[in-house]
Amino acid sequence: METKVTSSLTHVLILVLFTLIFVVNQQLVAATNINLVNLGAKSDGLTDSSRAFTSAWNIACESRNPSTIFVPQGRYLVNKALVFNGRNCKNKAISFVIRGTLVAPADFRVLGNAGTWFSFDDVTGVSIFGGVFDGQGAGLWACKRSGKTCPPGATTIRFSNSMNIVVNGLTSLNSQLYHIDFDGCKEVKAEGVQVSASGASPNTDGIHVQHSTGVTIMNTKIGTGDDCVSIGAGTSNLWIENIACGPGHGISIGSLGKELNEPGVVNVTVKSCTFVGTKNGVRIKSWGRPSNGFVRHVLFQHLKMVSGVRISDVTYQDIHGTSETRIGVKFDCSSKYHCADIKVKDVHLTYRNKPAGSSCNNTVGTILGSILPNSCF
Repeated sequence: METKVTSSLTHVLILVLFTLIFVVNQQLVAATNINLVNLGAKSDGLTDSSRAFTSAWNIACESRNPSTIFVPQGRYLVNKALVFNGRNCKNKAISFVIRGTLVAPADFRVLGNAGTWFSFDDVTGVSIFGGVFDGQGAGLWACKRSGKTCPPGATTIRFSNSMNIVVNGLTSLNSQLYHIDFDGCKEVKAEGVQVSASGASPNTDGIHVQHSTGVTIMNTKIGTGDDCVSIGAGTSNLWIENIACGPGHGISIGSLGKELNEPGVVNVTVKSCTFVGTKNGVRIKSWGRPSNGFVRHVLFQHLKMVSGVRISDVTYQDIHGTSETRIGVKFDCSSKYHCADIKVKDVHLTYRNKPAGSSCNNTVGTILGSILPNSCF
């Protein structure tokens, strides 16, 4: 009798355990498609949907199956700075498929000291497809221009210490600070991205890359108030192709050499890009101070500059030092709009202990005082 009771109890326990496993597995399978609206997000542009994003991320991270977080059409207010942390995330394939617009709070002070609006830290295999991220940064830009005390602002999207990242078809509007930032990342592909902000918006770099390797940026359109793409220290194996840049400051490596001990920039390719109405095309910037930083193996290829800017009445005065290239002074101006009334006064630049050279195209100017290298006007 006792044996039969024990046997029956064992069967019951096995059945209960099987049922629990089945229910848990069903929940994990269900986590493969997560609709943000089902978690309380509202598409009215007025109700904060921050909690729904956090809940969706937590559900996806508990699943070992590839998961999709879906944001339907509509406007979703995201009033808080969100951090998606991958350290304890079981899932290595989480996709955000966004059909709607994510809107930052109109009051720039809400996020102004947060650092980043959407932050992805230590994640693997995260993809973002589509979506509009509206940083509503115009209020902060105006504050900074006024000279008042203002918060520094928030970067819209930042990936740090992450790998196997895809950003495709995303639009970033009016970020308070940088639009997209890859810091300490490996194997990133950004394609079909659009970035738009006023040409007068300060420090609104389109895509910033630093301490990262294996980043590809392709088929992207960027117009902003700072660099379209900025490349910081510690970047290697970066490929940039088919970028439409403008307005903005162009594509820049640097500024480098701010610190004495600084990792270098290696293997950078920038090709088939168009610059329209930008302040610069491509450039390498460095601080004028001692540093062991370096730049090596850089290719700028098949670039088109379309300038509609007339440059005149510019003075270069009291400039002394060394040049890293034979040409220390270079004016390369548009054949349509020549540089006019350029003044150079008391300039002394050397290259390897000899006078540096100069080069001028479509430039009319005046030499005042002593100048080395010799004038090419």
